Amino acid sequence: MSVLVKTRAMLPSLVSDFFDTGRMFPSVLDFDGDLLDLNLAPLVVPDANIIENGKDYKIELAAPGLERKDFKVEVENNILTISAEKKEEKHEENNNYKRREFSYNSFKRTFTLPENSVSDKIDAKYENGILRLSLPKKEVTVSKAPKQIKVA
Repeated sequence: MSVLVKTRAMLPSLVSDFFDTGRMFPSVLDFDGDLLDLNLAPLVVPDANIIENGKDYKIELAAPGLERKDFKVEVENNILTISAEKKEEKHEENNNYKRREFSYNSFKRTFTLPENSVSDKIDAKYENGILRLSLPKKEVTVSKAPKQIKVA
């Protein structure tokens, strides 16, 4: 079994240590996070674990705060695309004030499927903030050695 985990660091922490981003430019030059994050709308892409075992591949995406209906999973030309979109609007009215808040979150991740995967039988489940996909592998048929038939 093999596991592949994506990390978010864009540049080595040596660069962050050199520039000491915590004191010099807080949140502007955060080299260990999103590049030039100005706290306007941070780019949020969920981390993915990819696990291979004998019968299938498993992809796990950490995406808390979403619901099943927010996800869209598609396969086209051997490319798996996982996306989600969530919009929220809150209204609050009192005698002295009105307040309306809007939020919008989305992400999109793509994966090239291995040639030995069966894209027609992908299974996806979302529970406890984790989207789990199971991609079955094609069954490998072992070819038998040719059988010699004697001619009489």
